[in-house]
Amino acid sequence: MTEFPKPSSGVIEGGIHRYALRVFYEDTDAGGVVYHANYLRWFERARTDLLLLLGVDQREAIESGLGLYTVAEASLRYLAPARLGDTVILETVAETIRRVFVVMRQIAWRGDTKLCEASLRVGFVTPEGRPRAQPEAWRQAFSRLQPDPKGPE
Repeated sequence: MTEFPKPSSGVIEGGIHRYALRVFYEDTDAGGVVYHANYLRWFERARTDLLLLLGVDQREAIESGLGLYTVAEASLRYLAPARLGDTVILETVAETIRRVFVVMRQIAWRGDTKLCEASLRVGFVTPEGRPRAQPEAWRQAFSRLQPDPKGPE
């Protein structure tokens, strides 16, 4: 039987989720520079992977009527261009964890060069779009994304 490859998965280390991707032709404009809206897509992809690592089953939550996460606010700052063929690392941390929402900071890096940074307020809502408390276990899981302020030992 042929073993098929699994999708790439990020890692959580020291309170930071890291997700790697490669810049493909479809991500760029005619000059080979990443189109600005693609950073939002990449950050969403990283957050989706992160939820899987935290044990949050978004599909089950939606299908069962429990609710879903939705971006309520997003602020992005573009600092340097990513280009065709680059390897980009997306880092995610939880800055604020509340009953109904989480404020996440995400940064796209190419090596030591910061490409884009974002602050996103992600709320948990009912299927009808009304704010709803996140499951307590999920809130606790987000606490894994708060780096030690003292830094690594």
